[in-house]
Amino acid sequence: MADQPSLKDVRAATLVNPKAKKPVSLSDFETHGGKIFDSKKDAKASLEEDALAINGLQDARFAGKAGALLIVMQGIDTSGKDGTTKEAFKYTSPLGVHVHAFGKPTEEDLAHDYLWRLHKRTPRRGHIGVFNRSQYEDVLVVKVRKLAPPELVEQRYEQINQFEKHLVENGTRVLKLMLHMSKKEQGDRLRERLEVPEKRWKFNPSDLEDRKLWPEYEAAYETVLQRCSTPWAPWHVVPSDSRSRRDAIAAKLIRGELEAMKPEYPDPGYRPEQFSID
Repeated sequence: MADQPSLKDVRAATLVNPKAKKPVSLSDFETHGGKIFDSKKDAKASLEEDALAINGLQDARFAGKAGALLIVMQGIDTSGKDGTTKEAFKYTSPLGVHVHAFGKPTEEDLAHDYLWRLHKRTPRRGHIGVFNRSQYEDVLVVKVRKLAPPELVEQRYEQINQFEKHLVENGTRVLKLMLHMSKKEQGDRLRERLEVPEKRWKFNPSDLEDRKLWPEYEAAYETVLQRCSTPWAPWHVVPSDSRSRRDAIAAKLIRGELEAMKPEYPDPGYRPEQFSID
């Protein structure tokens, strides 16, 4: 097996530098992941190792109720938000991992500010929360589909930054993953959803309407990456044309966040020799 990329290598290849001055262009980020993992075999081996490590790290965090981790998973239709989550946490107990997919706002959601439904789903201490789509829908879909006035959308970038800063300053780490894929690969996956009976339920005709707006969505994502990659919650652009490489890269980044939290099992306050079990 070839040498595996380090966490430092993966971060360097995917990070949207908050200090960069030039505009963000998605064309600067690859969609295949071949520069990070030479082969799918290497990627699968790395994923296996990291998924097992994620389980151990999260087990200690859950026991110690130490901090919280919020993973924001954002990407165009078929980019693999569900699949990435499933693979990264395939060995992890579901007790401490909570996934929420944000769809169209409900009547109750619309009766509050747009961040209300997000804040109430953030993870509690010792837990991991995964947002499948997120607060960024309100500056992506809402912007592209013109569902809100431009001046209202413009306000939201800094509001989202401050929302995330509030979370970080109160003990929740925020890892943001933009699953970056090519238009060709999306077309192949949409056809797959139509042709494979077990995947047909995932097909939504509205995805084809969004596909027609590909350039507008790319521009909206570039604005998000430029305006909302902050020192406290930077964006990572994860190449997603290759499912195995995508999953391995995401798992490496998730493992890195958990390791940075330095979880430890708590002292229960007693010693085994104090007890005798018949």
